[in-house]
Amino acid sequence: MSQTDAQDDALDDLPKNPWIAPLASTVITLPVAFYALLTSMLMPMACDSCTEAESDRFDASFGPAFVVSCCGLVLSLCVLLASWVCMRKRPAASVLLAVAAPIAVVFTWMLFMGLVDTP
Repeated sequence: MSQTDAQDDALDDLPKNPWIAPLASTVITLPVAFYALLTSMLMPMACDSCTEAESDRFDASFGPAFVVSCCGLVLSLCVLLASWVCMRKRPAASVLLAVAAPIAVVFTWMLFMGLVDTP
């Protein structure tokens, strides 16, 4: 068996539609990430009728929480992009990354909501 035959056999073992997992992840991740970003951007409106002390506590917690939210959403989009990039060479890794992207968005949103001191 020559090296090209072994490579052809290895290519035959790859899935025929490696793009399904990244596509499904994209359809789920992008709207959920948009909702998480919109929620985090509109969160300061929750403290419009706060007292001075509540407003100070909210403002002190919102700044770092928003930075964490933005970084987490960028990270989840990078994971989504990585699932598209490695779908041909490493389909198993592509599926894992495709599953991890929406989970990262949900985890980021929960972390943001936990960090913000809402009144």
